[in-house]
Amino acid sequence: MAEHEEKKHEESLMERIAEKIQGRDSSSSDSDNDKPSESSIKAKVFRLFGREKPVHHVLGGGKPADIFLWRNKKISAGALGVATVIWILFEMLEYHLLTLVCHLLILALAVLFLWSNAATFINKSPPRIPEVQIPKDPVMEFAQALRFEINRAFAVLRDIASGRELKKFLSVIAGLWVLSIVGSWCNFLTLFYIVFVLLHTVPVLYEKYEDKVDPFAEKAMHEIKKQYAVFDAKVLSKIPRGPLKEKKKD
Repeated sequence: MAEHEEKKHEESLMERIAEKIQGRDSSSSDSDNDKPSESSIKAKVFRLFGREKPVHHVLGGGKPADIFLWRNKKISAGALGVATVIWILFEMLEYHLLTLVCHLLILALAVLFLWSNAATFINKSPPRIPEVQIPKDPVMEFAQALRFEINRAFAVLRDIASGRELKKFLSVIAGLWVLSIVGSWCNFLTLFYIVFVLLHTVPVLYEKYEDKVDPFAEKAMHEIKKQYAVFDAKVLSKIPRGPLKEKKKD
């Protein structure tokens, strides 16, 4: 009987221990569920320009984004190399576009003409010159996209000129002023080349070091907003605004 009672005591003791362990596990699981997931924490991290998508998606995806982010190093290096050669020809060597195009056409036509005539004498097949045609659909899509962007820019400029958007007005004036200063330093070709080089360097560097850049950008944006709030309270709020939008007639 004594042995039987000892066994019961041991079994009850083991059950209590098991219940305590289960209680701790359930409480720890509840606390884990209460904690925010890593994805939600990452989603709340400040991203430059308020983006919520990867850099590749922001650049439009597809082949252009692959080139700018050096997904294919050969194509990216080739595009940058061609742009550099064009810039050297026109800017450093002071070549002209019409002269370059004419010289290239003269060289290509002369080589093909001589090759086609010499093929009959050396018993070789003449060169196969492909038939080049500009496809209609891509040109129409590009024209429609360009038309849409131009019309949207006109609409924004109209809103700014009407005096409704003071913040946009100041932003556009500052941007045009900076662009005018840059334009006085270099011509359009050099400016285009600088932008092309920046597109091949800045996005890939930002994608690589975005965890370090975003916190710094967050502090900078916070300081800019703080200074703008002070400027708005002291200056902009005292400037008379333009006419408001007319209410729609009933």
